[in-house]
Amino acid sequence: MRVLVTGAAGFIGSHLVDRLVAEGHEVIGVDDLSSGGNRLDGAELHRLDVAGPALAELARERRPEVICHLAAQVSVRKSVADPMHDARINVLGTVGVLEAARASSARKVIFTSSCAVYGVPAGLPVPGDAQLRPASPYAASKACGEVYLETYRALHGIDYTTLTLANVYGPRQRPEGEAGVISIFSDALLTGKPTKVYGEGKNTRDYVYVLDVVDAYVRACGQDGSARRFNIGTGVQTTDRDLHTLVAEVAGVRDEPEFAPPRPGDLPAMAVDPAPATEGLGWSPRMSLRDGLAATVDWARRR
Repeated sequence: MRVLVTGAAGFIGSHLVDRLVAEGHEVIGVDDLSSGGNRLDGAELHRLDVAGPALAELARERRPEVICHLAAQVSVRKSVADPMHDARINVLGTVGVLEAARASSARKVIFTSSCAVYGVPAGLPVPGDAQLRPASPYAASKACGEVYLETYRALHGIDYTTLTLANVYGPRQRPEGEAGVISIFSDALLTGKPTKVYGEGKNTRDYVYVLDVVDAYVRACGQDGSARRFNIGTGVQTTDRDLHTLVAEVAGVRDEPEFAPPRPGDLPAMAVDPAPATEGLGWSPRMSLRDGLAATVDWARRR
């Protein structure tokens, strides 16, 4: 299978490329290298902007069967500060990917969404059919992407699967985004720098290991999951304070964070229900948080 991966040099994208190449697929990587710079082995890499015309030209020439769309502006805070920039990358970039799929007669697009689209949830874990309540430009751009996917399916017959990711962590992660706190904690604790926990450390998140997430993408590249949205997470909540303790334990250092005032706008709790992904894709998370943190800290230590 020939697969085009946008955001291929990024955190999740580079792991996905590794998996696809290892399974014998032909991979066409696309990245503007503005934030991701991971090396791709066994795959070609094209430096271009997903919101520009070059992507459709490349797709028309190479004719991928599937496009995995991971390129994005991922910071909620940056989206609030500069919503025009966020919309250009996340909304126009998604339209650019769909136009590339149309130009190449691709069978399917795998779209990367975020649990941020649910806003403040009515209950946890959030079910896969929950109403979208975006509360930031970033979340709105992801919700907008889902509307475009269904529109292109109706107009042009392009199939899609949306993967709504919880807080992904693991080796190669940069310290941006919600799950970037693991990278921040790891780097600071390994180098003896101070760490901060905001508020009383009671905010919770659902952390899912990057290789488990990659498995969901690979499964979605097949025939399953047509025109569906799947939550990709564990359904388990971990507090900020407990997370710091776990990272300190696997790093072998003292668990003594500084406490800072709560940050305005921080979501108090989040976890997503992965049961529909188990039913629809045969997917379920396998890596425990402790083992995943150990692998992440080990990578940070070697880096």
